[in-house]
Amino acid sequence: MSGSPVHIARPKSPGDTRARLLEGPILETLLRLSVPNIALVGAQASINVAETYFVGRLGTEALAGVSLVFPIVMLMQMMSAGAMGGGISSAVARALGAHRQNDAEALAWHAVLIALVLGAGFTLAVLVFGPGLYRLLGGSEASLANALQYSNIVFGGAVFVWLMNSLASVLRGSGDMRTPALITVFGAVIMIAVSPLLIFGAGPLPGMGLRGAAIALVAYYIAGCVLLGWRVLRGATLVSLRPCTASWRHFSEILKVGVPACLHAALINTAVGVTTGFVGVYGAAALAGYGIGARLEYLQIPIVFGLGATLVAMVGTNVGAGQLERARKIAWTGGLFAAAVCGAIGSVVAIAPQLWAGMFTRDPEVLAIATQYFHIAGPAYAFLGLGMALYFSFQGTGRMLWPMLCVSARILIIAAGCTLATRAFALGLGGLFAVTAVALVSFGTMYAVGVWRFFLQERGLRG
Repeated sequence: MSGSPVHIARPKSPGDTRARLLEGPILETLLRLSVPNIALVGAQASINVAETYFVGRLGTEALAGVSLVFPIVMLMQMMSAGAMGGGISSAVARALGAHRQNDAEALAWHAVLIALVLGAGFTLAVLVFGPGLYRLLGGSEASLANALQYSNIVFGGAVFVWLMNSLASVLRGSGDMRTPALITVFGAVIMIAVSPLLIFGAGPLPGMGLRGAAIALVAYYIAGCVLLGWRVLRGATLVSLRPCTASWRHFSEILKVGVPACLHAALINTAVGVTTGFVGVYGAAALAGYGIGARLEYLQIPIVFGLGATLVAMVGTNVGAGQLERARKIAWTGGLFAAAVCGAIGSVVAIAPQLWAGMFTRDPEVLAIATQYFHIAGPAYAFLGLGMALYFSFQGTGRMLWPMLCVSARILIIAAGCTLATRAFALGLGGLFAVTAVALVSFGTMYAVGVWRFFLQERGLRG
């Protein structure tokens, strides 16, 4: 479409939503649609914090058991919501942008099938390999028993985690950010209220300990599946859920983005893991100090996801409609906004690291190491925000080769740089943290180059 942007009022129908994605003021539309996603991220973070608080009251061994399981739960959530979920949103958005309504509805059904298969796969994998994995992570005796008690129930319901996040991604791909956010926030409030009742008991209701915590989490996802499924089945948005014959063409539309995105999520975790391995040589205090920094680095990802889920829908819809110039502006607007937000966070902790580090420790040595990390790596958070936002824009385009190159380059820089810093130049922790900063800057810069190249090539192909 051409001409000046059309200022569209709050959408009252699916048609209004499509018009906003294709014609609305870019920054205003991006921010307005992202508000529900940010609320969703906040609700999910509240669930994690509340669960940790309640489980902590059961004792150190219970908390240790859940801590062993937590990274695997987070990986599943990242894959089902941001990775494969991004593939679903991207495919639906591109189909709607090209006015392929039947394909969009077929993609919704195929998203459900993928969720069922991958959810069952996670259940089987954790039941078989979980005990060995938790031992590898340091679990033994009581902590291992608690981990398995919690894990078997949570991953027994993995299908519901995948299904809820997939249905939410279908809605987000159609431009409906509000419904998934409302259901998530409402569910979080209910779960936070119910969890202590199941964990500790009340009146005639006996406390179930860790089993209660796990049951509360699975029940939350089951309820989310029911509510989101009802919304999609009603056809109240641009896409309704209609069973159809399975087609490899529709599977591939989702998987060509979703599979690389799942690998991207795994490699993001690998980058932090590689750095942790080098830092661990310097002892427990170094691990604790870097861990405080890495925790804030991880927090940037869900913050950007609040914006990124909207970028997938907006970029995908406009690419599908052939509006490459508008898609390019959306990608850069989102990228620069995320860079500003994450850069501001990094600058604050670089100037006053105790604002974050002081919440986790009072040990002078650990605080000193965390402070050193933030002084060096904090300013580079702007490039992490830029890279992650442009990653979601790439999901919208359906092209995932460049994101894989970006995250692989980050890991290679960390591995090679940390080896040189410690073995060739003996630079100590400061050298490792400097390598981390260089890797983040390279990560964001490579994404920027990739977006510039993509739209330049697409204009050449279509022009």
